[in-house]
Amino acid sequence: MTYVESADDPLPGFAASPRLRKRRESDLPEMLDLWVASWRAAYPEIDFDARRPWLTSQIAALESDGAVTLCVMASDADAIAGFVVIHPETGWLDQICVGLPYKGDGCAEMLMEAACAISPGIVRLDVNADNLRAVRFYERAGFDQVGRGENTLSGRATIQMEWRARK
Repeated sequence: MTYVESADDPLPGFAASPRLRKRRESDLPEMLDLWVASWRAAYPEIDFDARRPWLTSQIAALESDGAVTLCVMASDADAIAGFVVIHPETGWLDQICVGLPYKGDGCAEMLMEAACAISPGIVRLDVNADNLRAVRFYERAGFDQVGRGENTLSGRATIQMEWRARK
């Protein structure tokens, strides 16, 4: 994938692609639906519908602080297949989510590649320790486990992970 900076999206390292773009305000309802469905599949005992307002506020707060939300579009470009929220200056990856129909088709890798390209040489995140699929994905993407913590919403154990650009 080629990373370029364009006049429309002046974000260093941003991948100009028909499948990958910065989020639009009109994308939020679809992103929320995708996020709820994905998390519901992973943790059916948690009411993620009730967390929609939290995610809406979280994305707004992160973006007002400089984070960028990128969306990967389905191959037909009519639907959002996934999204990532990354802060280019700090490297904090707060959200990455791929819709259930798009798992395994390279969308997560595309989002992670874009996040790493626009970060300052490091990407940090927390992942639920019992979400083994996610932990393995991050490890395959070159992330190392660097600490432990706890999710402030669910109380679940988390693993702090980071990726560093290879010199």
